[in-house]
Amino acid sequence: MTSIASTRSLTRRAGLVATAVATALVLAACGGEDSADTGSDAPSASASAGESAGAHNDQDVSFAQGMIPHHQQAVQMSEMAASRAASAEVKDLASRIEKAQGPEIKTLSGWLKSWGEDVPSGMPGMDHGDHDASGMPGMMDAEDMDKLMKGSGKGFDTMFLTMMVEHHEGAVEMAEAEKEKGRYGPAKELADDIISAQTAEIEEMNKLLGRS
Repeated sequence: MTSIASTRSLTRRAGLVATAVATALVLAACGGEDSADTGSDAPSASASAGESAGAHNDQDVSFAQGMIPHHQQAVQMSEMAASRAASAEVKDLASRIEKAQGPEIKTLSGWLKSWGEDVPSGMPGMDHGDHDASGMPGMMDAEDMDKLMKGSGKGFDTMFLTMMVEHHEGAVEMAEAEKEKGRYGPAKELADDIISAQTAEIEEMNKLLGRS
């Protein structure tokens, strides 16, 4: 009886040891697989997210490089209104344009720097009449800017509103091209904001001009 009991006990212990070893091997294998998966998947996901966030194309670059001098001229025109405009409505509109487009210039410049692209410098019009603005719709030339600078009172108001309507229409056209052909998400969002804001301001300016 003792011999039989001892044999059964030894057999049971051997079985338990074998099971424990097998379980340990399975857990080790699973742990190795998990570690390998984590190590390979994480960098891939991170790289993919980075590429998606920074993906841009030539249209995005053209949009930023064109909109910076376009905005700079709008700000320049708006600054003139503070001392030359007769209408409180025109002064208020000019102030809003300046406050909106100034920060957008900084945003556009930041994108170009992060992409390793040239950031336009110098103010269009005025002393920079030879600035390459031929490809940007709605830009005023040096003669237009000189006329506006010399204007005052109601005459200035009419010139400012007439020029700014044309200027805004050009910006909307540029923004629509970005929405259609651009790739960089934030740039397309900014283009959408420009279309909404400046379309509303065009309507406001046409009302002030008595066109609607």
